[in-house]
Amino acid sequence: MKLSRRELIRMSAGACLAPVATKWGALQAADAPLILTTIPSTGQQVPSVGIGTVDFGGDVSSSAIEPLGQILELFHSLGGRVIDTSPNYGNSEEVLGTLLTRLNLRDQVFMATKVDREDPAEGIERMESSFRQLGGNIDLMQVHNLRGTDAELETLMAWKAQGRLKYIGVTTHRTSQHREMEAVMRKYPLDFIQVNYSVADRAAADRVLPLAQDRGMAALINRPFGNGDLFTSVRNVELPAWAAEFDAHSWGQVFLKYIISHPAATIPIPGMTKPRHVQDNMAAMTGRLPDASQRRQIEQLMDAIL
Repeated sequence: MKLSRRELIRMSAGACLAPVATKWGALQAADAPLILTTIPSTGQQVPSVGIGTVDFGGDVSSSAIEPLGQILELFHSLGGRVIDTSPNYGNSEEVLGTLLTRLNLRDQVFMATKVDREDPAEGIERMESSFRQLGGNIDLMQVHNLRGTDAELETLMAWKAQGRLKYIGVTTHRTSQHREMEAVMRKYPLDFIQVNYSVADRAAADRVLPLAQDRGMAALINRPFGNGDLFTSVRNVELPAWAAEFDAHSWGQVFLKYIISHPAATIPIPGMTKPRHVQDNMAAMTGRLPDASQRRQIEQLMDAIL
């Protein structure tokens, strides 16, 4: 669904969205629309490109983390809200909590993190630590790589019922776990899954993403650039003219729009630590998306290149 900036501002209170800043270069028109993704279980809408923070780390008492604060501020100003992290990503949670508080943005983001303990008591301790480190509400708690799924989901469902969590889910980044993920998706009333998917890694489109549609689950998408392999493959390849037909002006935007345009409620979460990457990735949330025919065109081209 596409909304103008005026409409986005009007709905900001209910959807964790704030007014979008006006610094968007050539793409930033007065009413440039943002593409939003609807979370099936509640109808809440969030911007369709998030950020992964595996590379967010550093001494929070040092000025060395200031560039990461600039990345978060730019991400937010261009409409980004969904932030995915994990206690396994070094001290990413602490860095995010510190920087977002400094920027007065902590309550304006959709925060997702993870837990990965086999023992329920250890899982509770782990999640309580995440609340402290992140310094605010956690919108989505996910069982990381399906570790301790049955034990942790019991706690997650209880915390959701108590209002401590709004959404619960499970994650994987390995195709070898897709069958196990399907079983979990059928067994539990999840709000989200997180799975590896890109134009170079389309296995999730066979069964996992269609099942997410059937079960009413949104899908965070990790490895949207195939761990960078997609960019390597097109390094000397000119962007096809037909990419402009769905308003993609870079290879990164082609790859992200391909994911966003999947019929499931997909939200890619690329890692971003450079301003130019933030600007390019956020621009994928504007303009048209590829239709089914154009998606096949992207697949055919990449199959020939890869």
